Order: sequence, then C-alpha cells, then structure tokens
Amino acid sequence: MFIRSKSLKGALAVVIASLLWGTTGTAASFSPNVSSLAIGAFAMGVGGLLLVLTNINELLIHYGKILMHRKLFAVGALSVAIYSLAFYSSMRLSGVAIGTIVSIATAPIFAALLERLFSQKLISKQWGVSFTLGVIGVILLTKGKEYAVDGTSNLHLNILGIILGCIAGLTYACYSWVARSFIEKGVDSRAALSGLFGGAAFLLLPSLWLTGENLFLNITNSVVSLYMAIVPMFLGYLLFSYGLKFIEASNATLITLIEPLIATILAVLLLGESFKLIGWLGAFLVFLCLFIQTIKPNISFNFNKLRFNKYI
Repeated sequence: MFIRSKSLKGALAVVIASLLWGTTGTAASFSPNVSSLAIGAFAMGVGGLLLVLTNINELLIHYGKILMHRKLFAVGALSVAIYSLAFYSSMRLSGVAIGTIVSIATAPIFAALLERLFSQKLISKQWGVSFTLGVIGVILLTKGKEYAVDGTSNLHLNILGIILGCIAGLTYACYSWVARSFIEKGVDSRAALSGLFGGAAFLLLPSLWLTGENLFLNITNSVVSLYMAIVPMFLGYLLFSYGLKFIEASNATLITLIEPLIATILAVLLLGESFKLIGWLGAFLVFLCLFIQTIKPNISFNFNKLRFNKYI
C-alpha cells in the first residue's frame, strides 16, 4: 500500500509538470519575431541554471557519482540541449498541436527501447495497453487537424517539423533514461536532472549571441521569455525530477502524453487551430491512456520466461 502511495505521488508530480509543459507552445506563439532556437536555448538554459542553483547542495553531495559516469552525463546533457532546439522548432514549423503531439508521442517508444536494450527492464502489460491507446489517440489528434484550403500550409515545412518532433522525442527519452540511470546508481533525482540541465545550459546559452536579439525586444517578448524559463522549465522539471524517484522513465514519458492534449486545447482556443471530430476522439483516448497508467496496478511481463509478476 505504501509503495502504491509513493507511485501515485510520483505520477501526480509528472501530471502537473505535463500541464505546465503543455502551455509552452502557445506561450511561444505570442513572440513570433523570436527565433524558435532562441526560445529553446533561453528557456532550457535559464531553467537549467535555476535548477542548478536550487539544488546546489544535492549536486555538491552527488557530483562525484555523476563524474564517475562522464560519458553517460555527456549523452544526457547533449540530449537535453538538442531536445529543446528540436521541440520548439517542430512547433514553429508544424504548428503547436502537431509539433507537441509528435514530440511527446514518440518519446515512450524510444524510452521503452532504451530501457529494454540497456537496462533490461521488464515491459509491463499495463504499460502496453496504455501505450497502445495513447499512440492511437495522438495519431487521431494529428489526423484530425483541419488545414487551410487556400494552400497556405507548406507540406515540406510540415514534414520537416514532424522529423524534428521525432528527434525531440528520441532525445527526450534519452535524457529521461540517463536521469533514471543516475538515480538507480544512487544519485539524488534532483541532482541528476539539475546536473544534466546545467550541462545543457552550458551548451545552449552561448548560442543566444547569434539568435537571441529579440528575446527582450518588447514587454511581450520579455514576459514570454521569462515565463518559459521559470514556470514550465524550472518548476516543471522540479516536479518531473521528483516523479522519477518513484516511477520508471517509460511510465513517466507515457504520462506526459497529457502534454500534447493540453497543447492542442490551448492551440484550438487561443491560436485558432481547428480539429475534426476524430481529433477530439483522439483526445479522449489520451485521457483513457493516462487513467489506465495512473490507476491500475503494474503487471510486469518477462519476455524470456513468459512469467507475470504483480507488484503491490
């Protein structure tokens, strides 16, 4: 019962983080004259520095363990940096809804593969059912978007945006897996994520000399830039790091399927992006996916021995 309570707390923390992340695309759209590369670099870079400052004590305690695995740390920090640039560029090219959907929907696939290939994690039957519903849901969301009939949609840019979304999904799964690997090696979750984000900030912030000229051009740009760095990035990832203490990376990335749902709703209500009935059916399936993942008990499936074990 105690284990289930901790898992529920971890899942709830990831849900709240996902709600905050779901606002990023809509917020960024209010600064169209700011490069998507600049938005990604500033939001993740400043957010990473804030995470480092907030968790400096944990980092000082655990930095030795982190440095013992320099290559793993380098992969994680680089993944964070690439993710932020690919994610915001995907939304700028393909639209907030599709960019977010593709980026987040592909992450659980990559996360499960990473855990299976490198960590030998068991695949949960519950995860499989929930994942299937989630994938169908996000596909229907994508198919359900209505495009302009006057030819203003650029197919090539849309395809490029989808490719960047897939890259974002892969790198998102990578740094989630790296963070979880550090936690399993005895590193505090806050130290693990803040360390990775601090490393990414070291890579991202210098790029603002080339791309960030409009970040603080006016009040709107300033408010959007600060909001992106402080609320979704800093506060969101504090919650996410807490959640990773109690649930697997594959489960965490699956729960974050709520992010494209929130992003879609905001895009429709505030940005005028429209969807057909099939798109809203997809939204329902994403909710059902989230419900199954957070409520039902985990059942793990051993591929080698075809044996089921229930964890209570």
